[in-house]
Amino acid sequence: MNELNKIVLAYSGGLDTSVILKWLMETYQCPVVAYAADLGQGDELSEVAVKAKATGAAEVHILDLKEEFARDFIFPMFRANALYEGAYLLGTSIARPLIAKAQVEVAKKTGADAVSHGATGKGNDQVRFELTYMALAPELKIIAPWREWGLQGRADCVAYAEKHGIPVPVTQEKPYSSDRNLLHISFEGGILEDPWAEPPADMFVLTQSPQEAPNTPQYLEIDFASGDPVAVDDKKMSPFQIIDHLNKVGGEHGIGRVDLVENRYVGLKSRGVYETPGGTILRAAHHAVESLTLDREVMHLRDSLIPRYAELVYYGYWFAPERTALQALIDEAQKPVTGTARLQLYKGNVTVVGRKAPKSLYRPDLVTFEAGGDYQQADATGFIRLNALRLKIRAKLGER
Repeated sequence: MNELNKIVLAYSGGLDTSVILKWLMETYQCPVVAYAADLGQGDELSEVAVKAKATGAAEVHILDLKEEFARDFIFPMFRANALYEGAYLLGTSIARPLIAKAQVEVAKKTGADAVSHGATGKGNDQVRFELTYMALAPELKIIAPWREWGLQGRADCVAYAEKHGIPVPVTQEKPYSSDRNLLHISFEGGILEDPWAEPPADMFVLTQSPQEAPNTPQYLEIDFASGDPVAVDDKKMSPFQIIDHLNKVGGEHGIGRVDLVENRYVGLKSRGVYETPGGTILRAAHHAVESLTLDREVMHLRDSLIPRYAELVYYGYWFAPERTALQALIDEAQKPVTGTARLQLYKGNVTVVGRKAPKSLYRPDLVTFEAGGDYQQADATGFIRLNALRLKIRAKLGER
């Protein structure tokens, strides 16, 4: 086995990465740096440093990346209205490139020559992490324990932890796995592997049940500038603050729950349950302002690219040239998207009830059913005839 100077592990403090930390130390006989990214997952990081040190980490680095995550990853993705397979707002997918990017920076700072992660060999995250490593620091060695060691699953990890005295609480209280950040929380595995089984009511974290949400709707207004939200109810906020605030408001009204079976990049189908309250609200508001401000053909061109853009994010190609090129087109199209959306939040639903923009393409004087305006209705006759010409020729040939 090649000698390594130091390894940086993407560490969460959970069972898997705690076992991996010890395994890396034993297997490679070198110092292991535990690195964790604060992406807005709440108090989950409160004991990470203590756990890492207790398991033998040579160093612990916990980086506050919340604002960078919102500003440089979530917002660009939302300017594209990205949605994977018509339902998934890509909360986990968009986090991995940033985690890996910062991990590479920690490796350079600490003089490490290898990076490691806890993603399994069946999932998408291994691809997302490693594509980012290779795009940003191809000289680093990549260690993927789940593809290398002899441990087969959770039971083996528990046994390994017990054997080595790893301080990781193992309970059966949550028979599924979860992953949380500023944009969402995801649930998968365990009892959720049966796609017919309804998620338990006590599983949800960010949202209360729509049935138990307030009986009175709440209204709010979101201001956008060049495609990005900048204020809520006339209060300017940072990117992180906007999403954090909308998560709380949306969660109270049961907004943003999604239960779907999706296609993983590695070829498997997987069932995931997601809570994305703030993101769901933002996407609806963004669409509303775009409806006033985007040229029709620009909008339709952008919309045709959304599935491809969403795939690039889902698959892990955030730092690939094709994603960068698409982003440039999208950001150019977003320059006129400045205005305000008014929304109603009620029992799991987000309804657009108003929109306005200083440079709106919507012209009441032209669209009105009343007389007046520059639009000459008679002009539509030639327009229709020209567009129907090929259909008339086809019909005369007896083809329909």
